[in-house]
Amino acid sequence: MGRLFVLTLEGKIYSCKHCGTHLALSENIVSKSFHCRHGKAYLFSKVVNVTSGEIEDRVMMTGMHTVADIVCVCCGSIVGWKYETAHEKSQKYKEGKSVLERFKICGPDGSHYWASHDTHVVGSDADDV
Repeated sequence: MGRLFVLTLEGKIYSCKHCGTHLALSENIVSKSFHCRHGKAYLFSKVVNVTSGEIEDRVMMTGMHTVADIVCVCCGSIVGWKYETAHEKSQKYKEGKSVLERFKICGPDGSHYWASHDTHVVGSDADDV
């Protein structure tokens, strides 16, 4: 295995809840209205220190999307997904952006979000942007 290069961010940082690796800045949040299996999720215009998994088509609440899971480069935890392609015109704004699941990250103030036991979302996606 080669040397791991990790970017260190400055400002209000969202980080991996398992290892603390910086993932995104609050100023790069596009929407806080997304949902996933574990509850809330945020759409970011830019994330760092992640690698992408296999690209696949997924049916989400807002239709068919081509996505790839994104994984923390330090600990290997899946922290969200990246939109590669949106198949509906109204969803094209998501392309190239990433979603971080709040259950899997720490907020800028060090807060953790816990899985909501009453969340019954079948597909992961935004319900209101």
